[in-house]
Amino acid sequence: MEVIKTDIEGVVILEPKVFRDTRGYFFESFSQREFDEKVRTVSFVQDNESMSSYGVIRGLHFQRPPYTQSKLVRCVKGAVLDVALDIRKGSPTYGKHVAVELTDNNHRQLFVPRGFAHGFSVLSETAVFQYKCDNFYAPQADGGINILDDSLGIDWKIPVGKALLSEKDTLHGWLKDFDSPFYINEPLY
Repeated sequence: MEVIKTDIEGVVILEPKVFRDTRGYFFESFSQREFDEKVRTVSFVQDNESMSSYGVIRGLHFQRPPYTQSKLVRCVKGAVLDVALDIRKGSPTYGKHVAVELTDNNHRQLFVPRGFAHGFSVLSETAVFQYKCDNFYAPQADGGINILDDSLGIDWKIPVGKALLSEKDTLHGWLKDFDSPFYINEPLY
């Protein structure tokens, strides 16, 4: 597994070593030992999967303390643009984001630490998206930043007229009005 640093400390892209032959391919999608050595020690406790069609944009979601989550995400069918937005007070990269295309061909994964909002847009006809979380889902701790907030500078790569958004996601507030419960000096995991 190769770990690729991004412009935001703690957010990393993981690229597995894929072995291909005439039968197809094989790769190790997750190794706790290798993750702990190369990224950081995180204990994942819940795996989630979603299926979405072209134009769906989900996010930008997070869970408030004490239910915050780190996520390791990947697209196992199709293609998505995955986004991690820094929402930690005092962070030099507050309000900045990392966007990376995750596909069933590149097998890349993105590690999204605690203190980040997360979202993705579906670029293929359909996409199956999986993510590991280091804390259990707590509906009472749901939070989000509005995916339509132009100040974020996110190009979701979906024409506005083709975007499929949930009502819940369009009701989240703008970043400028957000009082973040996350701080830069808190651990990212």
